[in-house]
Amino acid sequence: MNGMQAGQEIDLTVLVPELAVTVTAVLGLLMGSWLPRRRQWLVRVLALVGILVAVVATVVAMTQPPVVTAAGTYTIDIALNAVRLAVLAGTAIVIGLATDQIVGMKRESEFYVLLLLGALGTIVVAGASDLLVLASGYLLASIPLYALVGFAKDRLGTEAMLKYYLMGALFGMLILVGVVLLLATGGSTSYAELGRSLLRGPMGATAIGILVLAAGLLFKAGAVPAHFWVPDAIEGATPAVAAFIATIPKIGALVALFRISTDVFAHVPLNWTLILALLAAVTMTLGNLAAFFQTSVRRLLAYSTISQVGYLLMIVAAYQQPTRALPSLLYYLFGYTITNLGAFAVVSAFASRRTLIDYTGLFRRHRWAALSLTICLLGLVGTPPTAVFVGKLTAFTTAFEANLGWLVILAAANSVASLFYYLRWIFPLFQRGVTDIGQPNTAAVPESVGAHSLRLTIVLGAVSLAIGIAANPLLQLLN
Repeated sequence: MNGMQAGQEIDLTVLVPELAVTVTAVLGLLMGSWLPRRRQWLVRVLALVGILVAVVATVVAMTQPPVVTAAGTYTIDIALNAVRLAVLAGTAIVIGLATDQIVGMKRESEFYVLLLLGALGTIVVAGASDLLVLASGYLLASIPLYALVGFAKDRLGTEAMLKYYLMGALFGMLILVGVVLLLATGGSTSYAELGRSLLRGPMGATAIGILVLAAGLLFKAGAVPAHFWVPDAIEGATPAVAAFIATIPKIGALVALFRISTDVFAHVPLNWTLILALLAAVTMTLGNLAAFFQTSVRRLLAYSTISQVGYLLMIVAAYQQPTRALPSLLYYLFGYTITNLGAFAVVSAFASRRTLIDYTGLFRRHRWAALSLTICLLGLVGTPPTAVFVGKLTAFTTAFEANLGWLVILAAANSVASLFYYLRWIFPLFQRGVTDIGQPNTAAVPESVGAHSLRLTIVLGAVSLAIGIAANPLLQLLN
């Protein structure tokens, strides 16, 4: 990810996507302060327009050569542009999911502003090529999410917010400790400079700085050993917020980890590949084992996201082959974003159904939603021709070529094992509930269907299939 000429001044024209999101968030906050409650929907429209502007600017930026701007602290390349598209698309989808839940709330506009700020921080983390910019983006990607988790102000949400905040504060401090240590040993915060200067510093302090800095990014991704917050936060937050924190932050975190691995850690005499491979192995295995006997759909998806990060870390572990690993990582992240949000869209549409048994007979009442959920869950397993299947296939290939055959075998075994807990959710969809045969069902949950989420469910299931079918041209574009 090197080889780009750094500009000493900030070129605002290449930062239009970030500026569009920033301006939209500020205007949304101002509008929300003055608009009456019945017109808060205007802030939602403004947010979607700002996202659209940012997406168009990103598409235009993809036709331009890579550049490093702001005195070499921010990199605009194919990795950042892919992250921009994935984060912006994911944020727009979450806004759609939230429409069924927060319309008419007195703090509706604040919800959209916090989402935009969290998305902006995620993008900054992915584009940073300086440790100070990375730390700033990390905070921007974290603080708004703490407020979002507790947005409903109920017992579960408040408890989840507190746990998320305390874990985030701890690992945010570790990020800063890592920045200080690497600055002390390398004499710079620039990735490019650190890649050259860390070789001359004390190896012990450098290794500690690398590990604690990586720990902060692993927290944002939801990987071991910083995964403890994931199930509680996802279960306690509203469905739309749960979808956001389970999907969007890990996009920026994993790309940032890949970027810093290729630009900085690759030059240090430390077996960083083995460390990442071990983290990937433990993350995917622990996530799968914890998901096996979950009865809550949200906790099942929470542990599923942890296991998926393990597969993604396989690609990061192959960072020494960036020309093959980077397109694989970006494609997998985009496909995972659509597929995972598709599964959460069903949870959002049927927010009152919180356990696996509550979904019994869903196919008889909401056929397309059940089929879409089936596609997304089988997609997360890695079933062809879904997007995640191609993502896993490229991940396995990349890891194998990086001499990580043992990790590929373990990942394949974990993928097969994960089929068990996904099927535990799929089978009830097509079974006949007791209400369908005329008997009373004391466990029945009152039907409450979110119309916007229901429509998005069907669309996302179809898009997950489409991305898998069109994998070859997409991978060529990312390459």
